[in-house]
Amino acid sequence: MRYMATYDLMETFRNTNQWLGASALAMASYPAFSMFPNPTLEWMAAWGEVTERTFSRMVMKPDWNIPPFVGANGQDRLVTTETVVEGDFGDLIHFRVQGRTDKKRRVLLVAPMSGHYATLLRSTVISLLPDCDVYITDWHNARDIPVSAGKFDIEDYTLYLVDYLRELGPETHVIAVCQPAPLALAATAYLAEEDPDAQPRSLTLIGGPIDPNAAATDVTDFGRRVTMGQLEESMIQRVGFKYKGVGRMVYPGLLQLASFISMNGETHMDAFKNQISRVMRDEAHEHDKHNKFYDEYLAVMDMTAEFYLSTVERIFKAGEIASNNFTVAGKKVDIGKITTVAVKTVEGSEDDISAPGQCVAALDLLTGLPDSKKANHVEEGAGHYGIFAGKSWRNNIRPLVLNFIDANEGKPAAKPAKKTKAA
Repeated sequence: MRYMATYDLMETFRNTNQWLGASALAMASYPAFSMFPNPTLEWMAAWGEVTERTFSRMVMKPDWNIPPFVGANGQDRLVTTETVVEGDFGDLIHFRVQGRTDKKRRVLLVAPMSGHYATLLRSTVISLLPDCDVYITDWHNARDIPVSAGKFDIEDYTLYLVDYLRELGPETHVIAVCQPAPLALAATAYLAEEDPDAQPRSLTLIGGPIDPNAAATDVTDFGRRVTMGQLEESMIQRVGFKYKGVGRMVYPGLLQLASFISMNGETHMDAFKNQISRVMRDEAHEHDKHNKFYDEYLAVMDMTAEFYLSTVERIFKAGEIASNNFTVAGKKVDIGKITTVAVKTVEGSEDDISAPGQCVAALDLLTGLPDSKKANHVEEGAGHYGIFAGKSWRNNIRPLVLNFIDANEGKPAAKPAKKTKAA
């Protein structure tokens, strides 16, 4: 599987289907056909529209499109994005609220690198902006990173977080969502020993696999079942000539998407059949529920091979975080050294990706932290997505997280420095 031809074959299949959809739409939309209305042509046009949109979104990074919100004085607050720290594999992004002068809670959202862009947390960002000064990790698509930039594994990811926290200063409150939860915990422990003054005030871990073996899911079962050799042979491919990262070994986004869809194939098939019917009846629109969801869901990114393989091997198989045996650049990171950073874990009772028990395991590792600085919340009836972006997040979890941040707020922070280059 580790050949450019395999990677390019997937891209060829995607490109061909995008072209077929566009061609079907154009052909069925000839003005002359309007003289003789035909349900077959209407179906063909609807199929073409949905198909073209579907396959084009797979290689498109979504825009943030953060809407303005009404400030305390009744004026609209426009939101723009600015890059604070640039790096080869990711940037630190700041959501700047125009006209804001009062100090807000400084929050760093650590976005997952698990196949989707950081825009997966768009609704989380929108919900936090009225009350927080929000920053986010914006990871790059590995296919667009030249081989000359070198490797990027879970240790590099952790060091990127360390750099971001040093940049933002000690008044920062970290919210890590899903996959990066164990690495955010490791980055905080690293700072506890190497640079205590740069530690964040609080750390909220949402639905993350701190101890994957604490509660079995299909994800953890897969990690135990498959050998590293099988993973490398079946999942890793070399980026083709079309992209800047030509030759880089990656876990392709299109291959990840195929895995995502196969888990609920019938549900996705019904969703697309229903959308074609809605387009035929002229009931669909640009920002309807289907398009809003699938424009994000289908926008996938490649992960570097070393990041994917090291995540499976060290987090899921060896359980290095769960056993407090994680190392960064040859140095053991002791989670027990965290003594001042308040830590809260959030889980969903119906989470089938990071089941309840996996994330709360972090609290047992914090042997140096007093119980008064530990907290846990299990949201009843919430699945994985709901605990950071759904109704459960908006109505229940978000207020609890903000209260936790307020309870551990420090003195007013100095404004972080502007654009710098990540190491």
